[in-house]
Amino acid sequence: MKYIVAIIRPEKLEEVQQALSECDVYLMTVSDVRGCGRQRGFTEVYRAQEHVIRLVPKLKLEIAVNDAFVEPAVEAIVRAGRTGDCGQVGDGKIFVFDMQDCVQIRTGETGMVAIGP
Repeated sequence: MKYIVAIIRPEKLEEVQQALSECDVYLMTVSDVRGCGRQRGFTEVYRAQEHVIRLVPKLKLEIAVNDAFVEPAVEAIVRAGRTGDCGQVGDGKIFVFDMQDCVQIRTGETGMVAIGP
């Protein structure tokens, strides 16, 4: 079992969800987050004053999958989350962690069965 954490651009959520559903990955948690990386923020003018926005809004997807779904899920996120053909700075990152266990609260099932297909 693996735990996938993906940081993506907010405008890419629908495309990423569609790509994941095509490889039978439907269960995920989505959070609004802010962060900085190579993009380093941007400058905005509001009421004639310049403001530097250092933390850029992103979305964090958290997805638990069985081992057979790791590679297709990561490929789907990369394909759908990329801006243009080659991508751009700020498109995001994907982290894959080993997951020791999972428990479905409703049924008490554990392990791979609790995650689903």
